[in-house]
Amino acid sequence: MRILMLSGGLLTLAGCANFGMPDPDPSQAWIELDARQQDTTLQALKVDSSVSDDKRYFEVQPGSHELRVRYQFPVAATNIGPDAEPLWRDCQLNVKFKDFNAGQRYQLQAGSIGFRPWAKLYDEQRRVVGQGTPAGCQSS
Repeated sequence: MRILMLSGGLLTLAGCANFGMPDPDPSQAWIELDARQQDTTLQALKVDSSVSDDKRYFEVQPGSHELRVRYQFPVAATNIGPDAEPLWRDCQLNVKFKDFNAGQRYQLQAGSIGFRPWAKLYDEQRRVVGQGTPAGCQSS
C-alpha cells in the first residue's frame, strides 16, 4: 500500500512539472527574466506594442525589439530615513535590442540601487547587449 501511495504521489509531481516553462521555439529568440534581489518581482509586459502572452519570459522573432518589463521592489528603510518603514516601488523599464537571433537565449536581469531600478540584457556569452531605461515608477 505504501508503494502505491508513493508512486501515486510521484506521478502527481511529475505531472505538475510539465506545467512549467514551455520549450523555446528554435525559430525565435528566448528572453529569460531574472530579478537579482530577494523579495522582488520581474514581469514581462510588452514586446514592441503587443502585450506579452506570459509574464514569465519573452519569445520574439529575430530582429529589433523593445521589451517592457514591470519590476517591483522594496526600498530599505536605510535609504529613506532612520525611523522609516520599507517603501515598495512599482516600476516599468524599457529595453531595446536591435539584433535578437533565432534560437538564441538571452537573460534580462533587474535590480535596484535605493529608489532607482536598473535592467540589463545579456546574451549567451554573458555580454551586456542592452540596458533598461525607466518608463515610470509608483510608490506604495
